[in-house]
Amino acid sequence: MGARDLSVLLGVILIVIMLIIPLPPLLLDFLILTNISLALIIILVAMNTREPLQFSIFPTLLLLVTLFRLGLNVSTTRAILANGDAGNVIETFGHFVVGGNALVGFVVFIILIVIQFIVITKGAERVSEVGARFTLDAMPGKQMSIDADLNAGMISDAEAKERREKIEKEADFYGSMDGASKFVKGDAIAGIIIVLINIIFGIIVGMMQMGMDFGTAVSTFTLLTIGDGLVSQIPALLISTATGIVVTRAASDGNLSHDVTKQLFAYPKMLYVAAGTIFLLGVVTPITKTLTFLIAGILAFGGYQLSRQEQKTVMEQESDHEEEETDDMKSPESVVNLLQIDPIEFEFGYGLIPLADANQGGDLLDRVVMIRRQMALELGMVVPVIRIRDNIQLQPNEYTIKIKGNEIARGELLLDHYMAMSPGVEDESIIGIDTVEPAFGMPALWIGEEMKEQAELSGYTVVDPPSVVSTHLTEVIKRHAHELLGRQETKQLVDHLKESYPALVEEVTPNTLSIGEIQKVLTKLLKEGISIRNLPVIFETLADYGQMTKDMDLVTEYVRQALSRQISKQFISPGEPLYVITLAGAVEKAIADGVQQTEHGNFVSMDPNMSQKILEAAASETDRLAQMGQVPIILCSPAVRMYVRQLFERYLAHVPILSYNELEPDVEVQSVGVVNVD
Repeated sequence: MGARDLSVLLGVILIVIMLIIPLPPLLLDFLILTNISLALIIILVAMNTREPLQFSIFPTLLLLVTLFRLGLNVSTTRAILANGDAGNVIETFGHFVVGGNALVGFVVFIILIVIQFIVITKGAERVSEVGARFTLDAMPGKQMSIDADLNAGMISDAEAKERREKIEKEADFYGSMDGASKFVKGDAIAGIIIVLINIIFGIIVGMMQMGMDFGTAVSTFTLLTIGDGLVSQIPALLISTATGIVVTRAASDGNLSHDVTKQLFAYPKMLYVAAGTIFLLGVVTPITKTLTFLIAGILAFGGYQLSRQEQKTVMEQESDHEEEETDDMKSPESVVNLLQIDPIEFEFGYGLIPLADANQGGDLLDRVVMIRRQMALELGMVVPVIRIRDNIQLQPNEYTIKIKGNEIARGELLLDHYMAMSPGVEDESIIGIDTVEPAFGMPALWIGEEMKEQAELSGYTVVDPPSVVSTHLTEVIKRHAHELLGRQETKQLVDHLKESYPALVEEVTPNTLSIGEIQKVLTKLLKEGISIRNLPVIFETLADYGQMTKDMDLVTEYVRQALSRQISKQFISPGEPLYVITLAGAVEKAIADGVQQTEHGNFVSMDPNMSQKILEAAASETDRLAQMGQVPIILCSPAVRMYVRQLFERYLAHVPILSYNELEPDVEVQSVGVVNVD
């Protein structure tokens, strides 16, 4: 057994001895000073801990120290009542500290008891109780957070185990503190009772056994009792304060002294306010001006020094930052940062800065957040963060939208105007600046505030500039959503699905299909405007057909058929039939005969004259249907749908191409045109 173990065991045995065997005054003095020293060490350690778990032994130590102090109380009480002498330390506290005045000593003792029992002990007990309850309530959430970080690969198994152990230790610590704080409360009550017993029975013993008169007995035993109470309650007060410090301590980077000085003097200007208040107090009241002016001067000087230190720190940080940037620019690794390309960029001229500046009423950032939420609901994908910044190379009212570094769209806004789009019948009284609606290419006018109400009465659709740009951005993202879904984004979708459907995901990937093959299917769906939000159905189909073929075009067709209900609702208005353009049998046969099968997949290879005729006929029919106010949709057989898509993709990319198997059986289909070749 080591020396440390022996010292702790001997300490506990000494407590038992104090309860049974009378101790000589010299030994009592030694133990009392030891008690005071131990209390000082405990409160200093509590002040220097950064988080409660660094002093995890405190609940047990609190119990041992309280028991040690109560043992001392028993020994000193025995010495006072038996001999009228409890050593030099108690006598000194009884005469020197309170000036030999028993009444003053009693009042001081009562004040110490009130401070400890009502203020510090009561508060520490309440904080311990609340801390224990909230720590236990927060345990499930913390455990889930650790599991989420572990599943995401942000932490290792060892780190997860360490964090779980820390959570368990926190729960045990606060639970122990909740119980240990009751000892502090009981110690305060016991101190009051012991003092009353010592005074009452001391007077009785002094008069009946020691032959003292009443006045001498009262003076002698009251001073000794007050001295005993003070040497007992001062360490108890320190321990109670340490208890409050430990249970109210939040984890930080520094100890209590560092945090107090750093946070209390974090605002030097407040010291000037305090200095001015004290100065005015000395001017307008009879308080001694020398003291008030001195304190005000100290506060003002402290504020001045802290302000200079703060400015010096800021300048040093800026200098260090500039040096770091210079070093980074000089380092070979700095070139790597230039390779980063943002998935989506929105750049605008300086004249459109109010759009993105919240201080000027701009809500573009909020609209971008709503666009990302809308895309998640409509397309089932998480749109990457949109980088918004100004570009002085653009015209003041101009903006551009880039996808992966390439400009996709460009537009122009007049912030003090409204965009008015004609209902089809022009109103010559509506005067404005001719323009084109950027999202759909419709002719429009920029009109002033004074024309807005008249344009609305004339049936024009009037929108403000933020709505124009947000609509344009939304449509660009929809058209290019398939470019934004890479393998990394697909992996995130798969991981999210795995949380709810682990068995389904494990069946599909990585054994059946790779992440890259899944991404190909999802991008093909997005490219034709089909939402991938219903991932469970998509993965069910991938699980069924992924083992049969590695042709992702064919697998995509099976997925589309599985999403027939979703596709039907997407293109059909409630209560109306589906107006479509069909392909003549000869056209479908010509396309089917032109399919070439290779080891890299199937593609259409037709006679150029025939393909040109088919495209012209399809374009003619779609234009005619669009002029009638109908959305052009081409309907064909399932066997040739993906080849028709390949043939029309370059010239009629905006026209949906559906197969019969992608429509629900109860859908009413009306053919309003036929693509035929003479």
